[in-house]
Amino acid sequence: MPRFLHDGVEIAFLDEGEGDPILLVHGFGSNKEVNWVFTSWVSTLNQAGRRVIALDNRGHGKSAKLYDSTAYRSDLMAGDVLALLDHLALPRADIMGYSLGARITAFLSLAHPERVRSAVLGGLGINMVDGTEPPEAIARAMLAPTLDAVSDPVGRMYRAFAEKTRSDLRALAACIEGSRQTLSREAAGRIAVPVLVAVGSNDHVGGSAEALAALIPGAQALVIPGRDHMLAVGDKVFKAGVLDFLTRRP
Repeated sequence: MPRFLHDGVEIAFLDEGEGDPILLVHGFGSNKEVNWVFTSWVSTLNQAGRRVIALDNRGHGKSAKLYDSTAYRSDLMAGDVLALLDHLALPRADIMGYSLGARITAFLSLAHPERVRSAVLGGLGINMVDGTEPPEAIARAMLAPTLDAVSDPVGRMYRAFAEKTRSDLRALAACIEGSRQTLSREAAGRIAVPVLVAVGSNDHVGGSAEALAALIPGAQALVIPGRDHMLAVGDKVFKAGVLDFLTRRP
């Protein structure tokens, strides 16, 4: 599996297919395989004539595990994505992120719009601005001795998912505490790349897709019917909407 170093942090990634590049950024507690390969995103995009690149975020998958929460600021994680573009000598690419990956994509789009041909913000709507559940409860869930010891329902959901993906729980505790920066409404209004915001209709973690899209000039909203935060990522409506957006975006 290909890897590269960015500021001393080893980042693992995959690079498959040919055509216009799209770089995928997975969500919290996930990895490139769970978020993008097992859900058929990579094969779907390859079949649509796309070169697909996906990284394991720091603290996740086969990338380096860090235990200092300050190492997981959204701007630093966006820097890993930018460094991967540099490593592959790509001047720009479409970027699609889900949940934490959407937050990272938004921060990258603000800091380096010249490198982002378009941005898909999946699984994170207006709560990108308003904030999601407090990270402390999720961090405690990650550090609990067992899943049965976790009573908070949101923390329990994330802990169960982290165990399923065989994640480093201590690294995830640091990540959740360090990566929950929000965007101001003014900052959202300065995003100057084509944007699709796609969130499940039952996703209370991400919040309204329409409300966030209304803050971003020219952004489109896609509501994925009947899906919550965990189930929306592989949905066929989500895939069809992204393919249509990529076809029509400037």
